Amino acid sequence: MSEEESGMNELRGSEGRPVFRRVLIKLSGEAFMDSSVGYGIDADVVSSIAERLSEVQGMGVQVALVVGGGNIFRGDAASAKGMDRATADYMGMMATVMNALALQDALEKKGVHTRVQTAVTMREIAEPHIRRRALRHLEKGRVVVFAAGTGNPYFTTDTAAALRALEIGADAILKATKVDGVYDRDPVKDPDATMFRRLTYLDVLNMELEVMDATAVSLCMDNGLPIFVFNIFEEGNLKRLCCGDEVGTVVRSGR
Repeated sequence: MSEEESGMNELRGSEGRPVFRRVLIKLSGEAFMDSSVGYGIDADVVSSIAERLSEVQGMGVQVALVVGGGNIFRGDAASAKGMDRATADYMGMMATVMNALALQDALEKKGVHTRVQTAVTMREIAEPHIRRRALRHLEKGRVVVFAAGTGNPYFTTDTAAALRALEIGADAILKATKVDGVYDRDPVKDPDATMFRRLTYLDVLNMELEVMDATAVSLCMDNGLPIFVFNIFEEGNLKRLCCGDEVGTVVRSGR
């Protein structure tokens, strides 16, 4: 058996059974976007995402999420146009809360008990982020959605995802995207782009691949937390990934 095959078998469980106990799924704000107008929240898209999350949660996988807010407001873009960076980032945090509440609503409509925790206190609409409370929710089978990033300006939701995943002891970060995995070039612009199946953290950093930002990748590398990049909109992908099938691109310490 080759080393590559051996590495995949480490993650392959019994037929239809999950190999992960607990995962942190990173969803960008663009995943919620109404593509017809290029911004905002598409209720049908959010419902579709919730259906996939519900399926995995129903298999017994403990699911936490970090959501972005780029479909509503991007702090870095506003900062580039002259807005104070901290102010812009705080506004971006508010956008992530809106997405988190939309996702909570969609999940609850499918019978999945969900809690939103925010790094910026807003008790009237969500819980404050308390690690031990989040762990208790997960243990009780509830989905936990982490919003407002880390609560600090200058840090992305990628970094928030790595931080929250480590805090809750997740087995992996699953970065949900609209593409099949990580490519050497933009597959939308270049049909000859090649997708990587396996990468190391150093590959990502040295090749400046757009997996997650450098701070998030370094945090995962320092703690041996694998990152899986996959297309959440492909039917069955999330379930297959959680059952150990080879889906998308995996980033870890060794190929």
